[in-house]
Amino acid sequence: QVQLVESGGGLVQAGGSLRLSCAASGSIFSIVPMGWYRQAPGKQRELVAIITSAGRTNYADSVKGRFTIYRDIAKNRVYLQMNTLQPEDTAVYYCYADVVGDRYWGQGTQVTVSS
Repeated sequence: QVQLVESGGGLVQAGGSLRLSCAASGSIFSIVPMGWYRQAPGKQRELVAIITSAGRTNYADSVKGRFTIYRDIAKNRVYLQMNTLQPEDTAVYYCYADVVGDRYWGQGTQVTVSS
């Protein structure tokens, strides 16, 4: 079993920054692909950023140049640094991890960007 716990969400003004953190625990015995999705009210969940086992990253076009995903292997954590936030970034952000063919999700953390 794998547990993911997100933190770092909150309310920020447009142009501001937040850093989300995802702490992984449980049956993870190697570096696994992880990433972030988000879901805004009335919209489908969309992929925001991923980081592969090898450390390669990929981003949604809407966040390229503003968001950065990175990991602390020793702490088993993945972070999402979000800069120049805009109201359209408002959503619940979910962390995921792919472990031995299964995808695990965190509970989500709310990010609200005011104009």
